[in-house]
Amino acid sequence: MDSRQKAQVIIAAAEERKANGVTALDLQGLTLIADYFIIGSGNSRVHIRAVADGIMEKMGESGFKSKRSEGYAEAQWILLDYQDVVVHIFSEEMRAYYDLETFWKSADRIYPSSEEGEPP
Repeated sequence: MDSRQKAQVIIAAAEERKANGVTALDLQGLTLIADYFIIGSGNSRVHIRAVADGIMEKMGESGFKSKRSEGYAEAQWILLDYQDVVVHIFSEEMRAYYDLETFWKSADRIYPSSEEGEPP
């Protein structure tokens, strides 16, 4: 599974758990950190953990385990590191504060796209 396919699985899992404002940024050629950032948010700590759990479950079913995770206990910003795809699940306040979409504004936004349908 390549990084784009991983991103598709993660996006679908986040959407299934009703994450708010799921966005995928293509960082290829901009940084060595990852190929994609998947960003979303939740309405509460329980919701944020549920989104992270859903992603970990779907990625596990695909044979991938997060190499590193941070923030699960606090559930204000959970980071899941799948090497070439990094997931950020924020509280609404933390998402607005860190504003990764603006920080990485030179990255192509691959999800949501202007077309309806499946994740990229």
